[in-house]
Amino acid sequence: MNETAPARIGAFAGAIVIVALTIFFLIESRDLLIPITVAIVIWYLLNALANFFDRIPVVGEKIPHWITLIGAVLIVLVAMALVAELISDNISQVAAAAPAYQTNFEKLILAASKLAGFEKTPDFAKITDQLDIRALVSGLASTVAGFAGSLGIVLVYVLFLLIEQGSFEKKLDALFPNAEKRQDVRDLLHRMQVQIQSYVAIKTLASVATGTISYIILLIVGVDFAAFWGFVIFLLNYIPTIGSMLGILLPTLLAVVQFATLGPVLAVVIGGGLTQFLIGNVIEPRLMGTSLNISPLVVLISLAVWGSIWGLAGMFLSVPLTMIAMIIFSHFAATRPIAIILSGNGEIERS
Repeated sequence: MNETAPARIGAFAGAIVIVALTIFFLIESRDLLIPITVAIVIWYLLNALANFFDRIPVVGEKIPHWITLIGAVLIVLVAMALVAELISDNISQVAAAAPAYQTNFEKLILAASKLAGFEKTPDFAKITDQLDIRALVSGLASTVAGFAGSLGIVLVYVLFLLIEQGSFEKKLDALFPNAEKRQDVRDLLHRMQVQIQSYVAIKTLASVATGTISYIILLIVGVDFAAFWGFVIFLLNYIPTIGSMLGILLPTLLAVVQFATLGPVLAVVIGGGLTQFLIGNVIEPRLMGTSLNISPLVVLISLAVWGSIWGLAGMFLSVPLTMIAMIIFSHFAATRPIAIILSGNGEIERS
């Protein structure tokens, strides 16, 4: 017992050092790693979309996979072009509508101060200095421009992944000459691919439904830039828990400064809340089934951890990254207990 105690302490200390170095590497290399990781997720999405097209029944011979893959790429490129046009159009419209929002905001502050019984009228100059909508719009524009620059790098990575994927099997054969070892690695990679593709595909379907229904609700209520907010809600739906909250809060704030009345605001809150609840808590879990066997608590912790390491990109990628870690941990006997802790029901697939 005395001989094994120092060994255990040394192993524990070594594990802490490895974890610390890994976190340091992830933080310092995030400008390089984030575009690559996002590219891999998009690559998985393209293959999932191509595989869906492969299963569509057609008359005659089966459509070659490379044709369905090209079709998936074209669909994503067209969608990106439409989104870019949508964002650029709405930023200019928000800038034009900003003075009206500012006026409504001042009216709301004045009404709230009277309701609270303040004798002195608030100093709107100081308030508007603290909340300058024009400055917020300019900041949003610069953020979008930076995102567009990063997106170009991501697309280059995606292109090379698509080119390289045909030679993955040959490289795997060369890396692992031993047939048993090669099959072991192939099974591990296959599990990762299937689960990530399933997650990305189902999450995208749920996000499209959430964004579309939210767009219809905002359009009926008359909220400005309904299409833009539908797209924002679609994106936010990829972020666990917090994304759903922001998907309700942000359009509600716009409805507050746009209408300055209670009716439309309540319609946005109730409609958006019901949509998020039904899709996020009823429909999506049924579609996921057991494919996302991750503890809800672990999802929240991973959201906080990856968000602190990689910021907003880390929040989007927190679930796929945690899923990859759980699959890898479950593959080895020494780390299988960690995978069990990360799982939702304590049951993991053994390799």
